[in-house]
Parts: sequence; structure tokens; C-alpha cells
Amino acid sequence: MNKQDYMNTWVQEPPLDYSFRSIHIIQDLVNEEPRTGLRTLKRSKSGKSLTQSLWLNNNVLNDLRDLNQVASKLLEHPENLAWIDLSFNDLTSIDPVLTTFFNLSILYLHGNSIQHLGEVNKLAILPRLRSLTLHGNPMEEEKGYSPGCPSVLRQFDPVPSSKRQKLWALPHHL
Repeated sequence: MNKQDYMNTWVQEPPLDYSFRSIHIIQDLVNEEPRTGLRTLKRSKSGKSLTQSLWLNNNVLNDLRDLNQVASKLLEHPENLAWIDLSFNDLTSIDPVLTTFFNLSILYLHGNSIQHLGEVNKLAILPRLRSLTLHGNPMEEEKGYSPGCPSVLRQFDPVPSSKRQKLWALPHHL
């Protein structure tokens, strides 16, 4: 499969799913088997996953420092990673490593321990980021937090804020 075919078919691929594995450090992913779903993960000749979705939710991660290196070991094209689910972990901040995945369009960070709303500003350089979840973090208590429309997305989306809030209120199924 050439790179263009890969880019056109990523939505159809199941995620590389390491959810509910009690993972404490990101390097443990290399030795951990991903969860199996109804569809089989496609792999390259080198054995790396061809997906663009990485699910790390419901673990005990508090540090993402080596995520780039681990993604390179697990994914054939880590630069095309489009969806990362880090919900329900122990993250206290938004690690700058997330900003290195320029094709990231979906980022779930809800249910962590992220303290400061200003952390979200780190994500402003991600040009394709369209879905960001932050609810269930201590930052909810800060003035300026809006659960229906995170401020960082305003920088990327030409849709007026009030219209976007209405759109976000609708149920979304990915």
C-alpha cells in the first residue's frame, strides 16, 4: 500500500487500542499487546500498524515524554496520527509532545488532572485539530472554561462561536 492509498483509507482502519491496560509509562506500549476488536488490525511488511488512531484511555499515564519514539515503533506512519485518546489517565498538563503530531484532528483529554486552562494554548499550532475534549479536569473551575467550545478551537475554525456551540451540543458519533 503506497502512502497516498494509506492516507485515503485511514478512517476505515480500527484503532491501535491500549485502553484499560493499567499502563503507567508510555514505553510499556512496545511490549504490550493491543486490545483486539471486531476487525483485524492491518500491518505493514515491517509489522507496524497502518492505523492513524491510538487509544490510550483508561490507564494511569502521567508522562508522555517518549510518545514520539513509541509511536515510531508501533505505527508505520506516526506522522499521520490523527486521533489520540488519552482520556481517564493521570495527566496534569498537556505535554508538548502532542504538538508534534501535526495531522492530529481528534484529541481526547477528558477525565485527567489538567489544572490550568492555559495548557490548552499549547495546542494552537495543530492546524487540523477539530475535536478536543477537556471535561472532567480541574481546569473546568477556571474562569473562561467553556465545555461546549474549547477556546483553542476558535483559532482554527471559521464557524462563529455561537453556531459551533450549537453544533457541539448535538450528539457526535465518530
